[in-house]
Amino acid sequence: GDILEDYLRTDGVWILTQNKQFYKTNNEKECAEKCEAERNFSCRAFLFTRKKLQCLTLAENTKMTVMFNSTDAVLYEKIIYLLQCKRGIGKDYRGMEAKTWRGIPCQKWAEKTPHNPNYTPEKHPNAGLDENFCRNPDGDESGPWCYTTDPDIRFDYCNIPECEEQCMQCNGEDYHGEVSRTESGLECQRWDAQEPHMHGFTLKYFPEKDLKMNYCRNPDGELRPWCFTTSPTKRWEYCNIPRCTTHSPVSGLGSQCLSGKGEDYRGRIAITESGNACQHWNTQFPHRHGWIPDRYPCKGLEENYCRNPDGEKRPWCYTINSSIRWEYCAIPHCDGIEQEIAGMTNVPVQVSLLEECYRGKGQSYRGTMSTTVSGKKCQAWNSMFPHRHEKTPDRFPDADLRENYCRNPDGDNSPWCFTTDPSTTWEYCNLRRCDDHTQE
Repeated sequence: GDILEDYLRTDGVWILTQNKQFYKTNNEKECAEKCEAERNFSCRAFLFTRKKLQCLTLAENTKMTVMFNSTDAVLYEKIIYLLQCKRGIGKDYRGMEAKTWRGIPCQKWAEKTPHNPNYTPEKHPNAGLDENFCRNPDGDESGPWCYTTDPDIRFDYCNIPECEEQCMQCNGEDYHGEVSRTESGLECQRWDAQEPHMHGFTLKYFPEKDLKMNYCRNPDGELRPWCFTTSPTKRWEYCNIPRCTTHSPVSGLGSQCLSGKGEDYRGRIAITESGNACQHWNTQFPHRHGWIPDRYPCKGLEENYCRNPDGEKRPWCYTINSSIRWEYCAIPHCDGIEQEIAGMTNVPVQVSLLEECYRGKGQSYRGTMSTTVSGKKCQAWNSMFPHRHEKTPDRFPDADLRENYCRNPDGDNSPWCFTTDPSTTWEYCNLRRCDDHTQE
């Protein structure tokens, strides 16, 4: 196959490295061949400059050093050195774990104390025996191991996790796999890069969303994982990640009483606090909605039971009363103590309800839509990137400016948001009025 398939490509970046070799090559493939043939060090990556046709083979990758922008350069990293998990017995594991399962630091493979090793970089040049990283040069069935720095323990095994299956549970909100291409085959842009697309989905503003490398993720509750693409003409796209055949361990489980905001409530109460019966989730009458059970398999949308799929204050449901779209339900507390929920600030990003609606000008809208009318993603309200603004949660404490959800804090015509597109400061959101029955 193509030699470049073993590498992760990132355009427009450079990494700071001390151990490198310079070569003159005509293209990226020739540079990759130089990396494969490198004998001065273990080549983990290479840089290729388009104008000078210069090739730099590197001992470091982005996990080991800092990265910065360089418009003319293309970085190729060997995928095998980016994986921090093992496949099978881990004979090809090249991660950077350097301690045993007991926590004992590993001895360097090239050293002879405290243990004189049988496996050394000289004897096994293709086994990846770098530094003191855990490896499996002899194909041990128990997986990667190392000589230890404890004189009484010659060697021990390392606790290397299995590479997870490249599939997603639910809507992929907890997907941590390493798929990095979109469903049309476009390569994903790194989350920490701002080219070719500037955006606000960074670790600073979404620290719990595992925005690593250029892996597909679902930080804002889309239907499935997605990424910004490296194509200047396609801002973002969904990734083609299959649904796991085995169910999530939390699927089907749940509480019969109210704990926290009741997102795990799976009881059978099906009446609102004012006495209205709940509409079945799999029907669209009398209220059209987007919480279709097949789309959201882990939200417990069974029958017409009260649920909290979108991070509301407590479980709710659509009602069978055509004049009342939805209401909260009266669910007994697990501890019998009323909990303070309204003041919580650490609210997780929830799934967008695409067919949600708003009343009046939408100043009371508290849904989780985070997409504009033209399909742009919203900027988080507490973020000043890419657009600086004064519509912050501190200045508008009653406007519920959570995450990057559409809101109307200033009495505009309808809910809106700042966008993650630097060329568009703000736009109205992709929402309709609740009394508009024309949209199918």
